[in-house]
Amino acid sequence: MSIWFDQYSLEQINSQNTNTMVEHCGIKITSIDEDTLAGTMPADHRNKQPFGILHGGANCVLAETLGSIAANLTCDPAKQHAVGLSITTNHIKAVRNGLVTGIAKPLHLGKKTHVWEIQTFNERNQLTSSTNLTLAIIERLNS
Repeated sequence: MSIWFDQYSLEQINSQNTNTMVEHCGIKITSIDEDTLAGTMPADHRNKQPFGILHGGANCVLAETLGSIAANLTCDPAKQHAVGLSITTNHIKAVRNGLVTGIAKPLHLGKKTHVWEIQTFNERNQLTSSTNLTLAIIERLNS
């Protein structure tokens, strides 16, 4: 059984990221299944620290992007949206080049809060970071 509010295409999801930090970092949503959302980000000049490895903050950007998009896809967009409250990332393995893949999976889907786990992997499918993201589910205000 799917957790998503509606059926969403990858094209729909990715089109929302035009002219944002997501686009600047090269993040692309690559798959959505019954309860996970996945995406990629290149380890390149936009996302590296001076030592030539992927910046830890870039791992957080990928993780928060995937978790936030996923949480919002579970909400009725006319009534609610999800916003980040807290993010904790453990950086496990350095990435120098290639694509990093992130997979977001819910740990808790409550009425007022969500907790998502986002794991990232290098091109050899080795775990590179693990993130827990807590989001508030808030009511949309009618303008």
